[in-house]
Amino acid sequence: MADPRQDQSDLPSCLDQAVLDPLLTVEQLHERCDAGRQERVRAICTSLRQLPVLRERLGGQGGPQLIAAIGFPFGALPAQLRLAEATWAAAHGADELDVVPDFSALVTGDSGGFAEDLAAITGLGLPVRVVLDMARLPEELLATAVEASIDAGATGVQSGNGFGPPCQAADIAVLSGLCRGRCAIKAAGGIHQPELALELLEAGAALLGTSSAPELLQALRRPIA
Repeated sequence: MADPRQDQSDLPSCLDQAVLDPLLTVEQLHERCDAGRQERVRAICTSLRQLPVLRERLGGQGGPQLIAAIGFPFGALPAQLRLAEATWAAAHGADELDVVPDFSALVTGDSGGFAEDLAAITGLGLPVRVVLDMARLPEELLATAVEASIDAGATGVQSGNGFGPPCQAADIAVLSGLCRGRCAIKAAGGIHQPELALELLEAGAALLGTSSAPELLQALRRPIA
């Protein structure tokens, strides 16, 4: 059997490295940022609190994109505050936004409000991915969330916020069927092994969100024992 870890030179361009731990020191933030940049990851995703530190570390030209997590992790914010977070992130150097939407609006049947909230954020002009919660959303609500996200102008959807079970290829297959090529899919949650990463990409994920991006790439380069 062929080694599934071979011929994966494009994998760094699919990796969004999550740097979201609030207990990291500035020195540790710099270390994680530098490791991602050295491994040529596509992007680094971080919190608003850490955004200015990483923006300064990355500089303004070349290197990974910088993603700000908005409404993270549960999206339990009034629309005005979610928009304020996104506006602040855009003003402080974010290149892209990963937005946890208003799930409360979704479960109460206000899909219009759910979409309008997101549309206000996409109106800022940055690429926006909507962070879904596949582990908890019923199938019908997941379908509604995908449609509303696309209608609102989102460039992509994400399988989860990383707090649930590991993302599986079957989850990405479901999202692929719902998105029908209209937006990109980002898999996130428990992606620490090369084999899972490659399975998710094969299932239709365009991007992988993981806190272990440098380690994952290093594992791919290790010879099989």
